[in-house]
Amino acid sequence: MKKYNVTVNGNIYEVEVEEVGGAASSAPVAAPLAAAPVAAPKAAPAPAASGKAGSVKVEAPMPGTVLAIKAPAGTAVKAGDPVIILEAMKMENEIAAPADGVVASINVAQGATVNTGDVLATLN
Repeated sequence: MKKYNVTVNGNIYEVEVEEVGGAASSAPVAAPLAAAPVAAPKAAPAPAASGKAGSVKVEAPMPGTVLAIKAPAGTAVKAGDPVIILEAMKMENEIAAPADGVVASINVAQGATVNTGDVLATLN
């Protein structure tokens, strides 16, 4: 048996390969994986920004999925008010307004997958 590390869609799996039969033309057969890889969720199409972009950016602090938009464009918010609910690692995280202002644009849609640093919304 030989052990190999295999990368599939950015996930690393350790697999054991056993040569079947003694003939040189036999192909190695991969042993079953302990956990099958899970297909990545399809990202929802990003909508065009609603309204003009503001000067204050609300960015994603971690990768995740947008569960809800709590403050649509035109909503007045105070620093600390939730703007977006982001699901990451099976937890709901409130993404808060970094400053007082009015939501100028929402740059994501509910169900969209975002990465760290993506601009979720802007404030004026």
